[in-house]
Amino acid sequence: MAIRVCLAGATGWAGSALARAIAQTDDIVLSAAISRRAAGQSLADVLGEPRLTRPVYATAAEALTQPCDVFFEYTHPEVAKANVLIALQHGCHVVIGTSGLSDDDYREIDAVATAQQRGVLAAGNFALTAVLLQRFASIAARYIEQWEIIDYARDSKPDAPSGTARELAARLGQIRTAHLSVPLEQVQGIPATRGARLNGMQVHSVRLPGYTIGLEIIFGMPDQRLSIRHDAGASAEPYVAGALLAIRRVGKLVGLHRGLDSVLEL
Repeated sequence: MAIRVCLAGATGWAGSALARAIAQTDDIVLSAAISRRAAGQSLADVLGEPRLTRPVYATAAEALTQPCDVFFEYTHPEVAKANVLIALQHGCHVVIGTSGLSDDDYREIDAVATAQQRGVLAAGNFALTAVLLQRFASIAARYIEQWEIIDYARDSKPDAPSGTARELAARLGQIRTAHLSVPLEQVQGIPATRGARLNGMQVHSVRLPGYTIGLEIIFGMPDQRLSIRHDAGASAEPYVAGALLAIRRVGKLVGLHRGLDSVLEL
């Protein structure tokens, strides 16, 4: 039986690409779409894809009146947590592609998902190269004790650091704390220029025109340096395959799992 998906953010940059991809699959169907600006219309008319015949709703509460197996969250940080929690209460598994949620948000989501015996897969980035960066960085952190993270995005991106950077910091923080040769309280000048301390490491966010989404982690050792970097262009295409995979795999999970590689055989 096909997986029924409620897609929040169905008319956005990444959400519209995912909706069109769902229309081409045999094992996933769109049960409802959420978009405040397109509410009351047919998604087929909004996106120009005749196979997407489901109506567009303004809120998750309205959309979840339709049967749903997986709720896909692709909206904005200010409404994402509320959307996820109401979807879990409706018995849905959840995939989170929205960035900007905090570690406290994820702890609350994990508690609700575990109580409901539902799976939540949160991926700051569904692109394969970003997934591999996180896996390679996790390996490197076991052997190298000093590193810093730089996250790149367009100048209009409101949240910082990005969800991809937060996800990487959370993962590496479980391995060890990145060593600082000069503790932040001993920095002379302006300590804020050393970046933000997140999960025991320094994270820097660059927001400039010309970038779409990028992430770099730099490891340093005496007389040697390792840099691992992911960059994505203006198309949402890199995220589609990973998002479809997440939809297909999240039903096998219970509780919160961060990172697409948690359902990959890497």
